Amino acid sequence: MRKEKEEVEVDSSTEAKIKEAARKMFTQKGYSATRTRDIAEEAGINLSLLNYYFRSKERLFQIVMNEKLELLFGILEPVVNDGGTSLEHKLEHLIQLYMNMLSENPTLPIFVMNELKNNQHPFEHKLSLKDFLHNSILAKQLNEKRPDLNPFHFLVNILGLCIFPYIAQPIFSATCLVNDMEFQQLMEERKKLIPKWTHTFLNTVFT
Repeated sequence: MRKEKEEVEVDSSTEAKIKEAARKMFTQKGYSATRTRDIAEEAGINLSLLNYYFRSKERLFQIVMNEKLELLFGILEPVVNDGGTSLEHKLEHLIQLYMNMLSENPTLPIFVMNELKNNQHPFEHKLSLKDFLHNSILAKQLNEKRPDLNPFHFLVNILGLCIFPYIAQPIFSATCLVNDMEFQQLMEERKKLIPKWTHTFLNTVFT
C-alpha cells in the first residue's frame, strides 16, 4: 500500500512539473516555436516520459490554453450571477477582481490574443461570452437600470478598460512612455478610476 501511494505521488509530481514547464515555454515562445524537447528539458525529464504522460504537444497546449482562458474569463461567472449584490457593487467587484488578476498575470492577455489569432489548433474550451451574459443576473440588472443598453457591449467596454493597457504595455515600454514601476502605479490608479467611469456611463443618457 505504501509503495502504491509513493508511485502515485511521484506520478502526480512529474505531471505537475511537465504542466508547469509547458506553461512557461508556451507563454515565453508561443505554440509554434515551442518544441516538446524544450518542455522536457525545462521539466528536467526525458522526452519519452513527457510523451507517456501527454502524448503530444497539441494535447499539452490545449490544457495550458484552457487554463489561461479560464483564468481570463472564469472570474466572471460567480460575480455576474451573484443575486445578493447591487448592480453598482457587482461592477466594482468585477473590476477589482479583474485588475488584481491582470496585475498578477500581466502577459496573459497578449498570450491568449496571439494564440487565438493564430488559430492553428482546435480548442476544447468554447467561448460563449455573449450567450452567457444574456442569461446572467447582471444582464437582468442592466436591463432594469438601462433597457437601452446592450449588456454585451457594456461588459466588453469594462473588460476593454481593464485589459487593453496590458496588451499595450510592450508599446509603452518600447516608446519609453512609462517604465514598469510607472505602469504598475497607473494600473493601481485605474482600479479606482474605472468604477467611476463605469458609474458615469451607466447613469448617462445618450440621445
